[in-house]
Parts: sequence; structure tokens; C-alpha cells
Amino acid sequence: MQYLEGRKYIVKGIFLVVALIFLTRLFFMQVLDGTYKLAADRNTLQRLVQTPYRGLIYDRNNELLVQNTPVYDLMVVPREVKGLDSLRFCELLQIPLEDLRESLLAAKKYSRNKPSPVVQNLTTPDLAAISDRLGDFPGFRIQARMARAYRTPNLAHALGYVGAITPAFLEKPKYAKYRPGENVGISGLESYYEETLMGRRGVQYKMVNVRGIEKGKFRDGEFDTLSVAGQDLHLSIDAELQAYGEQLLAGRRGSIVAIDPKTGEILAFVSAPHYDPKLLSGKGSGNRYMALLNDPNRPLFDRPLMATYPPGSVFKLVNELVALQLGVVTPNTAFECNQRLVRCTHRHERPSNVSIAIKQSCNPYFYQVMQAAVVRGQAPNKYDDARIGLGQWQKMVKSFGLGEKLGVDMSQEKRGLIPSPEFYDKKFFNKKENRQHRWSYRNVYSLSIGQGEIGITGLQMANVLATIANRGYYYTPHFVRGIGNGGPLPQYRERHYTAIDTTLFKHIIPGMMQVVDGNGGTGNLASLAQFGISVAGKTGTVQNPHGFDHATFAGFAPVNNPRIAISVFIENSGFGGTSAAPAAGLMIEKYLRGKVAPHRKNWEDWVMYGDFTKKLKY
Repeated sequence: MQYLEGRKYIVKGIFLVVALIFLTRLFFMQVLDGTYKLAADRNTLQRLVQTPYRGLIYDRNNELLVQNTPVYDLMVVPREVKGLDSLRFCELLQIPLEDLRESLLAAKKYSRNKPSPVVQNLTTPDLAAISDRLGDFPGFRIQARMARAYRTPNLAHALGYVGAITPAFLEKPKYAKYRPGENVGISGLESYYEETLMGRRGVQYKMVNVRGIEKGKFRDGEFDTLSVAGQDLHLSIDAELQAYGEQLLAGRRGSIVAIDPKTGEILAFVSAPHYDPKLLSGKGSGNRYMALLNDPNRPLFDRPLMATYPPGSVFKLVNELVALQLGVVTPNTAFECNQRLVRCTHRHERPSNVSIAIKQSCNPYFYQVMQAAVVRGQAPNKYDDARIGLGQWQKMVKSFGLGEKLGVDMSQEKRGLIPSPEFYDKKFFNKKENRQHRWSYRNVYSLSIGQGEIGITGLQMANVLATIANRGYYYTPHFVRGIGNGGPLPQYRERHYTAIDTTLFKHIIPGMMQVVDGNGGTGNLASLAQFGISVAGKTGTVQNPHGFDHATFAGFAPVNNPRIAISVFIENSGFGGTSAAPAAGLMIEKYLRGKVAPHRKNWEDWVMYGDFTKKLKY
């Protein structure tokens, strides 16, 4: 009995302790912690998320390219909607009834208690027209925010655009803090630097009456938090040079990329055809986006980053450097222009050294240069020998940043293709016979003149020329030279050296200078000798089975103190020397001199037409 009596007091003690715990917790919740009072008062409070000012974007000369402008969104909280007169509401907002139904359905699907957008991008006059009558429709409220305003009609592909976040985005952990109706960077720099540009949201709690009229801050703003504006981006782009490049390629398909070899900063990034970035902001942007998407000329396609082409004769420079590194040729090596090996496009002097071969772009010469690099007697038969040699060749070529993503601060960069032995094993495997056909140098020789399976982007080509300008190294190409008040990002200060000895680059530059300024050089239309500016470059004509050949030119200037490396690729424009070369020359002149001489304005026609005797069309 005494045992049972003792247990009775133990049980009573347990109940007493539990009761004290609950009482203490209730006291804390109801008296000390105001957040529970806040939760209980949600029927008379509004929780307003303050979207921060998005960071601005400037060019290298501090010209403002992208700013913010105020707009208003009409939001709905489905749980609060009572007795909605849909027809009257649609008449007030001047929207179709079907659009309203779709918006309400999407809002309910997202959350019955959280606000979702109904109509976005209302202007100040729009707001004035509806604000007095909006109190008749419980559950609807206005939310102010800042939208993007583009001050330039250029650079659309690099800048990208901002749009309302989609349900697909909201499902990703990266966007967990976003809400329906908020804007997010969709493409370009707006997307890549989203976290930097976005800043940090703030929250305000306001007292409202049943008609939604504000009655002041809750608890004098005790629970409010301030928003923090996004950081500004300072780009390396030269806005004037960019505008001129887009003018040069108006009506064409192609790209121009200009890089400062000393830093890797991108000076111009032209994708043609281009579009005005203003088209993808404000009311009706969705319809305008679909129009651009369905345009057969594909203006949304980012050619400098995403289009891969054979580089044509520009690639002969890389093959020559590989052969020099392997010691299979010297700067004075002579090869005959043997057209039984591969056709040469024009008659020229004997290629008795590398400078003459580069100047005249002799195809048979470079056929034999690459053959010497690949076929080196490293195996007893020609098939294994070619396979070993091509593997070594590929490794050295890829050290120029080819066949891989360079790491530019844009997300849609393509890696291109530098074929490997495994690539050709797969290509020459006969599935029907289920056996491997062997291949030799004769099957891959088109690589020697920049044709065949090789694929390079415009950005990669410009970077190759920046590497040659630096005599053997490059910095990762990039658009942003500073964030906020900071300087260059650390990842863009590192030098990347090729597999070629830096002392060997000097052997190809005299020939590149002769291409531009030599008598009979293939790139004479890029010459700036009249202004005392030395240009080194190489023309290229890329075979196109679907129509006119594509024209390329890549170069840098001034030769002894390079400040700009450039690549030009113009589709369906024929010989590189008649359209791509003058485009490069004009761009270099514009950047180095700050203007284009009046007497050279008619050279812009060479870019537009390639040849005065015929206007090339798509």
C-alpha cells in the first residue's frame, strides 16, 4: 500500500510539471513573443514584400545601358476574394474574361493564401484609372516594383532579358525564395549575374481595414526588414563600338567578337541578325518574344557563343604552330603547291617559307604541314601512326581553348569540336557490317585547312587571335570588368598558356602582317597602314554545301602592342577578304582611332555585299 501511495504522488508530480511547461509556453507565446500576435492578426494585416532595386549595368566608359523604371502589378489572394463580379472587374481592367479565369486558376493552384499576379506591368496612368474602384473587389491589391528599362537598342544577346518567373523555375531549389509574379533574369548577363543584380528582399507589415485601406504600420515597423539593392555591373563592352558592329552586319547573318588581349575583356559582341532589347520588356513582351522566336532569321540565336562553324583558313595558323612545336617544320620549310593533294583556290608565288604560305593561304602547303605533324612514324602502319599522331595533335590544339567551353560569363556557351581519334573510330564504324573500318591521314586531311568536322565559335576564334597577339597565352574572355566598386574578378586574372613554346609565335606573325599589308595579300581590305596602324590577320573562306560560302577574318592590332583581337564571321558572303576583312578593319579603326575616316565609309558596302558585282542574299 505504501508503494502505491508513493506512485500516486509521482504521477501527480508529473502532471504538475507538464502543466507548468504549458503555462510557461502560453505566457511566452501570448505576452512575450509578438510574432504569434502577428499571425493571429493576419486578417487585418498585409505582408508586403519589398523587391529591391535591381543593379544597373554600365559599359566600359560608364555609359548607362540598363536601368530600372517603376511599374505596378495587380495581385490576388484567392482566399480573400468574395463575390467577384467578373464582368465588371474585366471591364475595369480592360482584360478578357478568359485571361482573368486563367489567372485565378493559376493563383489557386499556387496558394490560396499567398498573392499571385493577375495583371502585370501597369503604368502610372493605368494605376490612376483603377485605384479608386479597386476597393470594391476584395482580395485584389496593387504591388509596386521596378522593371528593367534598356537605354540602348544594341547588345541584346549579351544583356539578355528579365521576365516573370515561371512555374518551372519555381520548382528549382535555386529559385526557392522567389514568388509568382516576381521577375528573374532569363538569359544573358541578366541571368548569369542574377544573384548579384537581384539584391535582398525586404518585408513590411501594414494594418488595413476591410476595404483594404492602409491604417499604418503594424507595431511601428517592429517586424519590418529593409531591402538591399542589387550591385551594379560594369561591363568591358564599348557601347559605340558595339553599335557600329551591329550597323555593319545589318541585314546579314554572322558575328563579330572583339577582345582586349591584355585582359580578356570583351569589347564588342555582335550577333546578327540582332533585335532591340526593349522588345522583351513591358506590356506585350510575351507576344513580341513569340514573334522573334518564330522569325525564320532566328534573331534570338546567340551566334558568337552558340553557332559553331569550320574556321576555314584561319585555322592554318594553329596547325603551323603545332608543327613548329613538334619540330617537324621550321619557319623556312618549303612545300610545293601540289594540287594533286588538295585544290588551291588561286594562283600565287611558290610557298618557299611559312610567311609566304600564310600570306597566300596555300592549301597544299598546309596539307603537308599537318601531315608532317600527324604522320611521324610512331607505329609500323599508316593507320596506327595517324591515330597516335592525331591524338597528340588534338591535345595541343585544345590548349588554345578550342573544343572546350572557355568559361565566359554567359551560360549558353558551346564547346565546339576538335575531333579525336575516338571520334573517327566512331565515324568509320560500319554498323551494317558490325566492323571497324580503318582510317589514315588521307581521311582527315581537311582539318589541315580548317574544314571537315572541326567546329569553332566566334568567341573561340577571337580568343585564338588574342592568344597569338599575346605570343602564347590568353585570359578567360569575360563581359564584367567590375561588380559594384570592385575590380576584375579573380578568375579572369589567370593566364592560360598553350602547349606551344612562346618563342614560336613570332614566326607566324610576319606572314599575318603580309596578309593585310603585303602586295597581293588576301586581307588587304583590313589594312590601316594609312593611319600608321599595323594589323596582323588571316582570311578564311568556309565551304558551305547549302549556298554561298561563309567569309571569315581574324586579326589583331597594333602588332607590337596589341589592344584589340577580333574575329568576323559572315554567312553566305563568299571570300573572307572581300567582306569579313573590311568589317574587321573598320572595327579596329573605330576602336583605336575613335572614329572611321569619311573616305572609308564606302567600305561598309564591302561588308554588306562582299562583292560590288553581286548582292549576296540569304
